[in-house]
Amino acid sequence: MYELNQIVETKKPHVCGSTKWKVIRTGASIKLECEGCKRVIMLDSFELDKRIKKTK
Repeated sequence: MYELNQIVETKKPHVCGSTKWKVIRTGASIKLECEGCKRVIMLDSFELDKRIKKTK
């Protein structure tokens, strides 16, 4: 479902104000990098599905 370097948009903004995240690793857990401040987080795929607004 998610591909490397895909941009996803979340419902709520990150602390820096950005809602856009870049997928940098896929699998059971998805690793995301914030497009605003470059912070990296990991989420389970089902958790990301709940937080996502749209994909590009």
